[in-house]
Amino acid sequence: MMRIYKGLPFSREPPAKAVVDSCAAPEMRLRNPKQAKKRASRLQPVDATEDTMIKVENLVKTFGAKRAVDDVSFTVERGEVLGFLGPNGAGKSTTMRIITGFYPPTSGRVTVGGFDIVENPLPAKRLIGYLPENAPGYADMTVFGFLAFAADLRGLTGDSKKKAIHKAVETCMLEGVLYQTIDTLSKGYKHRTCLAQSIIHDPDILILDEPTDGLDPNQKHEVRGLIKRMGENKAIVFSTHILEEVEAACSRVIIIDRGRVVANGTPQELKARAETAGAVRLSVRGVAGAAIAAKLASVTARAEIISEHGGLAVVRAYPKERGGNAAFVGSVAALAQSEQWKLDEIHVEEGRMDDVFRSITLPDTVRRAA
Repeated sequence: MMRIYKGLPFSREPPAKAVVDSCAAPEMRLRNPKQAKKRASRLQPVDATEDTMIKVENLVKTFGAKRAVDDVSFTVERGEVLGFLGPNGAGKSTTMRIITGFYPPTSGRVTVGGFDIVENPLPAKRLIGYLPENAPGYADMTVFGFLAFAADLRGLTGDSKKKAIHKAVETCMLEGVLYQTIDTLSKGYKHRTCLAQSIIHDPDILILDEPTDGLDPNQKHEVRGLIKRMGENKAIVFSTHILEEVEAACSRVIIIDRGRVVANGTPQELKARAETAGAVRLSVRGVAGAAIAAKLASVTARAEIISEHGGLAVVRAYPKERGGNAAFVGSVAALAQSEQWKLDEIHVEEGRMDDVFRSITLPDTVRRAA
């Protein structure tokens, strides 16, 4: 029998299972034991450890003369949320498409759950939930029909299918639009519908290309919380241009620029690379900013006046060496006390992610002009 979802026919047999069966059948027909053994070995994971879910090694992707991805290597562990940052055209989406098997690499290797995505794509793709850029969907399907279709593709049937759809709808807050066609949805609801299909089979790995694009501030907050919760037992990679999302949801960050990884670390490690990280900011009443800066010269590398208005001077003091913040803060505080400055505020700056991002990805021509 055939069922129809808005003009898209498929057999009662779940398509995912049908694909698996069609791949397994030739192996059963192999008469040569060596050929059968070699084919069977491809179904086993390679280079797998219990927690390493994604391993990217020396990845290169070219489009004609354009080198979109240039020798990129990294791993993602279970329980890790990796934020993928970079300017437009840096190679983020291309890398994600290679990880999910949509693009073949020019060279290099990607393993997912220990399975090579090129040599053994089916078992690798079963582990992945993917939210592509721009959240594509079938415009004439209802939200429910689209999620039921996605569940069928993933081989879900019966109660398991019903529970999976219900959980995805509830998680992505789609109850109010469940029977609307996708072409009538707002951009935010379209994005949430595509996010729901990516998690419907409860995958071990999620690849999310700008998952909060088009969402209002409340929805963004909910999705960030969802990503952080799911990241406790899954491996998640998501790209974003919103730096506050990185700090809110990520356990690690990679910055990619012109196809190459230019930074890799925790949000705190990257913020520590900012010029202002470890600097002390003082707000002093009744003393000129220039006088404060002159006095600070004895204990700091340099001091700059941030603002001066209405008798309040705000000055930033930079340490002579990175690290040793406690000693530096102590020396600044001791100086302020000895000079009897009237302090409104004194605090240590931790650095800003946007400063780090700009300093790393700013084009060389702009740097030289500055």
